[in-house]
Amino acid sequence: MGVHPPQREDGVRFACGDHVAPEAKDGLLLDEVPCENFPNGDRVREAVRLLHTGDSPSRAGVGVVGGLCANDMRAAAVLAVPFLIRIAADTRHPYRADALAEVSCPARARYFGVASRDELLLHRADTQDGNLYDDYGVEVTGYPAGWSVAAARAAITADTALLQPLLGDPDPSIRIDAAYTLATAADHDRAVRASFQDRLAAEQDPTVSAALVLATAEVTRTHPHSPTIAWMRERWRQQTQAPEVRLAAAIGWLCLTDEPVPDDLRAAVDDLATDERAHAMDALPWMAIASGSDETGLQRCVRKMLHPDQPDPPDCDDPWAPRR
Repeated sequence: MGVHPPQREDGVRFACGDHVAPEAKDGLLLDEVPCENFPNGDRVREAVRLLHTGDSPSRAGVGVVGGLCANDMRAAAVLAVPFLIRIAADTRHPYRADALAEVSCPARARYFGVASRDELLLHRADTQDGNLYDDYGVEVTGYPAGWSVAAARAAITADTALLQPLLGDPDPSIRIDAAYTLATAADHDRAVRASFQDRLAAEQDPTVSAALVLATAEVTRTHPHSPTIAWMRERWRQQTQAPEVRLAAAIGWLCLTDEPVPDDLRAAVDDLATDERAHAMDALPWMAIASGSDETGLQRCVRKMLHPDQPDPPDCDDPWAPRR
């Protein structure tokens, strides 16, 4: 299927909040969205509609956006982002956690199995100088993936005010997914980073705290900030920090610098990265996506970042191989 720039531009403008009136987004007026201009667009519209209704059949709408992104078809999925955010922000909605889990899917590409210092937490450059085919390549529909990723990130940026309160939600999984989503914001980096650190000061759950540290590192990789890099180093060195926080900070610091791995970082990771903790940290979406069939995300990050010369384990990406 070929690329149709005017139709794609409509979708990008919509996702950025420029194409549909705010009252249409806030009222979830899905029929005002140009979904029909995109492959699978009608399917996305119906999935969001079913999810929004909140009754039992709405389960049919869960997972559609994430499934399209997993199949490298983000162009239509982007159109759902503002609506999914509003469902997630509704504290009375029964499927708000499902909606939030899908919000950031179109905002990331080529992340499955990625665990190296060079690529983990990295958002590649947006299209420049009219080049439609950037570092993200082309979706299976023929649309440049970078356009979809940029549009999704712009939509998330436009709604950071709706997402930031979710960092204090009573549900730990929502707090984690809120951090994961806000980490893709294309702008407002200072405010987003400050919201992560403010929440970290009050957070009692060590896994959520680790999510806030990784989210801070991801934002800082997009918008370099040397004081945050130093702050990250302090986190993994402080033995009073929770082990999950120290491990997240070590990974974040490694992704933000090209310095040689310090001996005390190696020692800390070797001590803290137990099998039990590695499996528990797969609750973090960064780690879950980095994982393979034969190793957790943390284990893969440790191998790729601290032992880059080690070969991949046999069947490490075999989807049918049992997880150890």
